[in-house]
Amino acid sequence: MKVDLTGALNSALQKAIKDYRAAEECGDTRSARAKALECAGLLEQIARSSPGQYDIYMKRAGEWKKAATQVEAKGSSKVVETAGDGENEFLTYAESLISTTPVRWGNIGGLEEVKRLMKETVVIAGLKRPESIKPWKGILLFGPPGTGKTLLAAAAAGSLNATFFDVKADRVLSKFFGESSKLVSGLYAAARLHSPSIVFIDEFDALGQSRSSDTGEATRKLLSTLLTELDGLQDKKSDRLLLTLAATNRPWDLDPAVLSRFPRRIYVKLPDQEACREILMIHTKDLNCSSLDLNLLAARCVEKNYSGRDIQNLCQQAIWHMIREENPDLYHLAELPFDDLKERSLKIRGLEARDFDDAFEKIRSPITADEIDRYEECNRNFGE
Repeated sequence: MKVDLTGALNSALQKAIKDYRAAEECGDTRSARAKALECAGLLEQIARSSPGQYDIYMKRAGEWKKAATQVEAKGSSKVVETAGDGENEFLTYAESLISTTPVRWGNIGGLEEVKRLMKETVVIAGLKRPESIKPWKGILLFGPPGTGKTLLAAAAAGSLNATFFDVKADRVLSKFFGESSKLVSGLYAAARLHSPSIVFIDEFDALGQSRSSDTGEATRKLLSTLLTELDGLQDKKSDRLLLTLAATNRPWDLDPAVLSRFPRRIYVKLPDQEACREILMIHTKDLNCSSLDLNLLAARCVEKNYSGRDIQNLCQQAIWHMIREENPDLYHLAELPFDDLKERSLKIRGLEARDFDDAFEKIRSPITADEIDRYEECNRNFGE
């Protein structure tokens, strides 16, 4: 199995860049040269792990090698405006957020109306059309947690073979506290560079929260940068796709100015009975379910306010109940070498109602009826 190391490598690169700057500031030429070469080496490793961006990272590696030579030749004087500057640092981090996704529309159970709206949005961007017909540049997905917002974004990118930027807003804020606005600029610079692109910002309320007198200067600057970038997407004429998908579980916390940049706002609600049945089938597709009444199970899921994620967890819990019944001494096999384990087979049977009865006892939805009412009110006020 191929392991994606770009995240760890990028973290090491950010540290090496900071160490380089510190060494340069105090005139430690030897350390600065060593850190410049370390940055070059890390970028070469990232290039090998990122075939689609190989040339970009190798170019930056070359810039850092040049920086090392300049440090050695010029002592502690300021060097490498291009290799070590903040813009490149943030662009490099933004490119580390590129993710490959195997998800396609068919992998998502239910949500037919939501999928239709999203498909319309992404398809029209690629069609020949009169200039007055402008595609949406931003979609806001809102609703309870676990309803499939991330899956929808991944399916949009995967089905179009678009570059997928998977951004967790809280991580951006914690990692680049005080400099998050620069990362937002770097993110959209990278998205334009790698278009067609879909920028997915999860937990969007962390970035687009309503401004107040208590809002700090860094947060106000971040929000201003984000609004500027979103306005730029609306104004630019391009036949390349650059779509922002934002997801939030707390739409009521969003700044009105942010909401206005997302004219298409789609409520991703809890699955109905038919959707619950489809999700149950997806997560048990390789097992014998002939003795199960899927309609009855789906109805119980609706009664318990289960999200798609809850149903996935329900299926996993039921499967493990079956596994433990059929393999009561399973934990004893932990004493065997891994190669010996590969010669053995797990005992399984068809899933039965008692497996799900046990699972229903253990899986509880965190979503209350009052919260559902609040989402419904938001949908009436500003939803699609």
